[in-house]
Amino acid sequence: MKLWIAFWNILVKDMRTYYLKPPNVSWGLIFPFAWTGMFFIKSGSGLEGIMTLLPGVAAPSILFGTTSMLSVTVTFEKKNRSFERLLLAPIPLELLMLAKTSGAILFGVVNAFVPVAMAAFLTDLSRVSWGVFIPAVFMIAVASTFLGLFIAVSVSEVFEAQTFSNFFRFPMVFLCGLFFPIEKLPVFLKPLSYVLPLTYGVDVLHGAVHGGHSMPFTLDLSLLGAFCVGLFLISLANIRRKWIT
Repeated sequence: MKLWIAFWNILVKDMRTYYLKPPNVSWGLIFPFAWTGMFFIKSGSGLEGIMTLLPGVAAPSILFGTTSMLSVTVTFEKKNRSFERLLLAPIPLELLMLAKTSGAILFGVVNAFVPVAMAAFLTDLSRVSWGVFIPAVFMIAVASTFLGLFIAVSVSEVFEAQTFSNFFRFPMVFLCGLFFPIEKLPVFLKPLSYVLPLTYGVDVLHGAVHGGHSMPFTLDLSLLGAFCVGLFLISLANIRRKWIT
Protein backbone atom coordinates (compact mmCIF):
# COMPACT_ATOMS: atom_id res chain seq x y z
CA MET A 1 0.00 0.00 0.00
CA LYS A 2 1.38 3.37 -0.96
CA LEU A 3 1.72 5.47 2.15
CA TRP A 4 0.30 8.64 0.62
CA ILE A 5 -2.84 6.75 -0.48
CA ALA A 6 -3.35 5.46 3.06
CA PHE A 7 -2.80 8.95 4.47
CA TRP A 8 -5.27 10.50 2.04
CA ASN A 9 -7.96 7.87 2.58
CA ILE A 10 -7.80 8.20 6.37
CA LEU A 11 -7.98 11.99 6.09
CA VAL A 12 -10.94 11.90 3.68
CA LYS A 13 -12.77 9.37 5.84
CA ASP A 14 -12.40 11.55 8.93
CA MET A 15 -13.43 14.69 7.06
CA ARG A 16 -16.60 13.02 5.80
CA THR A 17 -17.39 11.24 9.06
CA TYR A 18 -16.68 14.05 11.51
CA TYR A 19 -15.54 17.45 10.29
CA LEU A 20 -17.92 18.00 7.35
CA LYS A 21 -21.06 16.98 9.21
CA PRO A 22 -23.56 19.91 9.33
CA PRO A 23 -23.48 20.28 13.16
CA ASN A 24 -19.69 20.46 13.18
CA VAL A 25 -19.53 22.85 10.23
CA SER A 26 -22.10 25.14 11.82
CA TRP A 27 -20.36 24.95 15.18
CA GLY A 28 -17.05 25.75 13.54
CA LEU A 29 -18.61 28.90 12.08
CA ILE A 30 -20.85 29.95 14.94
CA PHE A 31 -18.21 29.77 17.66
CA PRO A 32 -15.77 32.19 15.98
CA PHE A 33 -18.67 34.49 15.03
CA ALA A 34 -20.01 34.53 18.59
CA TRP A 35 -16.53 34.89 20.09
CA THR A 36 -15.70 37.79 17.78
CA GLY A 37 -19.00 39.54 18.34
CA MET A 38 -18.72 39.21 22.11
CA PHE A 39 -15.31 40.83 22.21
CA PHE A 40 -16.24 43.54 19.73
CA ILE A 41 -19.31 44.56 21.73
CA LYS A 42 -17.60 44.23 25.10
CA SER A 43 -14.56 46.28 24.13
CA GLY A 44 -16.61 49.29 23.02
CA SER A 45 -13.58 50.49 21.11
CA GLY A 46 -15.29 50.77 17.75
CA LEU A 47 -13.89 49.72 14.41
CA GLU A 48 -10.42 50.95 15.27
CA GLY A 49 -10.15 48.25 17.95
CA ILE A 50 -10.63 45.33 15.57
CA MET A 51 -6.92 44.96 14.85
CA THR A 52 -6.17 44.69 18.55
CA LEU A 53 -8.94 42.15 19.08
CA LEU A 54 -8.16 39.95 16.08
CA PRO A 55 -5.45 37.80 17.72
CA GLY A 56 -7.68 37.39 20.76
CA VAL A 57 -10.47 35.84 18.74
CA ALA A 58 -8.40 33.87 16.21
CA ALA A 59 -6.28 31.96 18.75
CA PRO A 60 -9.15 30.66 20.97
CA SER A 61 -11.12 29.73 17.86
CA ILE A 62 -8.25 27.45 16.84
CA LEU A 63 -7.68 26.09 20.34
CA PHE A 64 -11.29 25.20 21.12
CA GLY A 65 -12.06 23.93 17.64
CA THR A 66 -9.14 21.53 17.35
CA THR A 67 -9.08 20.17 20.89
CA SER A 68 -12.85 19.67 21.03
CA MET A 69 -13.02 17.80 17.75
CA LEU A 70 -9.94 15.61 17.97
CA SER A 71 -10.13 14.63 21.62
CA VAL A 72 -13.73 13.49 21.15
CA THR A 73 -13.32 11.72 17.79
CA VAL A 74 -10.23 9.71 18.76
CA THR A 75 -11.73 8.78 22.13
CA PHE A 76 -15.00 7.79 20.43
CA GLU A 77 -13.21 5.56 17.91
CA LYS A 78 -11.16 3.93 20.64
CA LYS A 79 -14.30 3.33 22.70
CA ASN A 80 -16.07 1.70 19.71
CA ARG A 81 -12.94 -0.31 18.83
CA SER A 82 -12.84 1.12 15.30
CA PHE A 83 -9.44 2.64 16.02
CA GLU A 84 -8.06 -0.86 16.55
CA ARG A 85 -8.77 -1.70 12.91
CA LEU A 86 -6.68 1.25 11.84
CA LEU A 87 -3.81 0.01 13.98
CA LEU A 88 -3.80 -3.19 11.90
CA ALA A 89 -3.08 -1.24 8.71
CA PRO A 90 0.42 -1.84 7.29
CA ILE A 91 1.53 1.75 7.78
CA PRO A 92 3.77 3.34 10.43
CA LEU A 93 2.01 4.54 13.56
CA GLU A 94 3.49 8.01 13.05
CA LEU A 95 1.87 8.33 9.62
CA LEU A 96 -1.41 6.95 10.91
CA MET A 97 -1.62 9.54 13.67
CA LEU A 98 -0.58 12.35 11.33
CA ALA A 99 -3.45 11.33 9.06
CA LYS A 100 -5.86 11.22 12.02
CA THR A 101 -4.82 14.68 13.16
CA SER A 102 -4.68 16.41 9.76
CA GLY A 103 -8.44 16.92 9.64
CA ALA A 104 -8.44 18.70 12.99
CA ILE A 105 -5.53 20.89 11.87
CA LEU A 106 -7.46 21.96 8.76
CA PHE A 107 -10.56 22.53 10.90
CA GLY A 108 -8.56 24.79 13.23
CA VAL A 109 -7.06 26.81 10.37
CA VAL A 110 -10.52 27.39 8.87
CA ASN A 111 -11.82 28.45 12.29
CA ALA A 112 -9.03 31.03 12.56
CA PHE A 113 -9.96 32.70 9.30
CA VAL A 114 -13.64 33.14 10.17
CA PRO A 115 -12.88 36.20 12.36
CA VAL A 116 -10.32 37.32 9.77
CA ALA A 117 -13.03 37.30 7.11
CA MET A 118 -15.33 39.26 9.42
CA ALA A 119 -12.60 41.80 10.13
CA ALA A 120 -11.92 42.22 6.40
CA PHE A 121 -15.44 43.65 5.95
CA LEU A 122 -14.99 46.13 8.78
CA THR A 123 -11.42 47.38 8.60
CA ASP A 124 -8.30 47.53 6.45
CA LEU A 125 -6.13 44.44 6.87
CA SER A 126 -3.35 45.60 4.59
CA ARG A 127 -1.07 46.19 7.58
CA VAL A 128 -1.23 42.54 8.62
CA SER A 129 2.00 40.65 7.96
CA TRP A 130 0.47 37.60 6.30
CA GLY A 131 3.85 35.94 5.85
CA VAL A 132 4.01 35.67 9.64
CA PHE A 133 0.30 35.42 10.46
CA ILE A 134 -0.43 32.36 8.31
CA PRO A 135 2.49 30.22 9.63
CA ALA A 136 1.49 31.21 13.18
CA VAL A 137 -2.11 30.11 12.59
CA PHE A 138 -0.92 26.80 11.17
CA MET A 139 1.51 26.18 14.02
CA ILE A 140 -1.12 27.01 16.66
CA ALA A 141 -3.50 24.60 14.92
CA VAL A 142 -0.87 21.85 14.94
CA ALA A 143 0.05 22.42 18.59
CA SER A 144 -3.62 22.55 19.66
CA THR A 145 -4.41 19.41 17.67
CA PHE A 146 -1.54 17.48 19.22
CA LEU A 147 -2.71 18.69 22.62
CA GLY A 148 -6.12 17.22 21.76
CA LEU A 149 -4.39 13.97 20.76
CA PHE A 150 -2.52 13.91 24.07
CA ILE A 151 -5.84 14.36 25.89
CA ALA A 152 -7.57 11.68 23.82
CA VAL A 153 -4.97 9.00 24.57
CA SER A 154 -4.98 9.90 28.27
CA VAL A 155 -8.67 9.14 28.90
CA SER A 156 -11.10 6.35 28.10
CA GLU A 157 -14.49 8.10 27.93
CA VAL A 158 -15.73 10.94 25.70
CA PHE A 159 -16.98 13.01 28.64
CA GLU A 160 -13.58 12.65 30.29
CA ALA A 161 -11.94 14.06 27.16
CA GLN A 162 -14.08 17.21 27.30
CA THR A 163 -13.44 17.71 31.02
CA PHE A 164 -9.70 17.09 30.67
CA SER A 165 -9.58 19.49 27.70
CA ASN A 166 -10.88 22.35 29.84
CA PHE A 167 -8.13 21.67 32.37
CA PHE A 168 -5.66 22.81 29.70
CA ARG A 169 -7.67 25.22 27.60
CA PHE A 170 -8.89 27.76 30.13
CA PRO A 171 -5.50 28.32 31.84
CA MET A 172 -3.95 28.77 28.40
CA VAL A 173 -6.57 31.30 27.29
CA PHE A 174 -6.15 33.44 30.41
CA LEU A 175 -2.39 33.12 30.89
CA CYS A 176 -1.04 33.31 27.33
CA GLY A 177 -1.28 37.09 26.97
CA LEU A 178 -4.64 37.33 25.21
CA PHE A 179 -6.55 39.10 27.96
CA PHE A 180 -3.75 40.36 30.19
CA PRO A 181 -0.17 41.20 29.18
CA ILE A 182 2.15 38.62 30.67
CA GLU A 183 4.22 41.43 32.18
CA LYS A 184 1.23 42.42 34.35
CA LEU A 185 0.57 38.93 35.69
CA PRO A 186 1.58 38.07 39.28
CA VAL A 187 5.16 36.93 39.58
CA PHE A 188 4.21 33.37 40.49
CA LEU A 189 2.07 33.02 37.33
CA LYS A 190 4.60 34.31 34.81
CA PRO A 191 6.66 31.07 34.68
CA LEU A 192 3.45 29.13 34.00
CA SER A 193 2.68 31.37 31.03
CA TYR A 194 5.96 30.46 29.38
CA VAL A 195 5.30 26.72 29.54
CA LEU A 196 2.08 27.11 27.54
CA PRO A 197 2.39 26.69 23.75
CA LEU A 198 -0.36 29.20 23.03
CA THR A 199 1.74 31.97 24.61
CA TYR A 200 4.20 31.86 21.74
CA GLY A 201 1.53 31.57 19.05
CA VAL A 202 -0.37 34.54 20.45
CA ASP A 203 2.82 36.59 20.59
CA VAL A 204 3.37 35.98 16.87
CA LEU A 205 -0.24 36.89 16.06
CA HIS A 206 0.04 40.14 18.00
CA GLY A 207 3.22 40.99 16.16
CA ALA A 208 1.80 40.09 12.75
CA VAL A 209 -1.42 42.09 13.24
CA HIS A 210 -0.36 45.22 15.11
CA GLY A 211 3.32 44.83 16.01
CA GLY A 212 2.76 44.19 19.71
CA HIS A 213 5.00 41.16 20.16
CA SER A 214 7.54 40.75 22.95
CA MET A 215 9.80 38.02 21.51
CA PRO A 216 11.43 37.47 18.12
CA PHE A 217 9.23 35.63 15.64
CA THR A 218 11.88 32.97 15.04
CA LEU A 219 12.05 32.20 18.76
CA ASP A 220 8.25 32.04 19.08
CA LEU A 221 7.84 29.73 16.11
CA SER A 222 10.79 27.55 17.13
CA LEU A 223 9.41 27.03 20.63
CA LEU A 224 5.93 26.41 19.22
CA GLY A 225 7.42 23.80 16.91
CA ALA A 226 9.17 22.17 19.86
CA PHE A 227 5.84 21.91 21.68
CA CYS A 228 4.30 20.30 18.58
CA VAL A 229 7.03 17.67 18.38
CA GLY A 230 6.98 17.03 22.12
CA LEU A 231 3.20 16.60 22.34
CA PHE A 232 3.17 14.31 19.30
CA LEU A 233 5.96 12.08 20.61
CA ILE A 234 4.38 11.85 24.07
CA SER A 235 1.05 10.91 22.49
CA LEU A 236 2.69 8.21 20.36
CA ALA A 237 4.41 6.80 23.44
CA ASN A 238 1.07 6.68 25.29
CA ILE A 239 -0.62 4.95 22.34
CA ARG A 240 2.09 2.28 22.21
CA ARG A 241 1.97 1.80 25.99
CA LYS A 242 -1.82 1.88 26.52
CA TRP A 243 -3.43 0.86 23.24
CA ILE A 244 -0.98 -1.51 21.57
CA THR A 245 0.97 -3.41 24.20
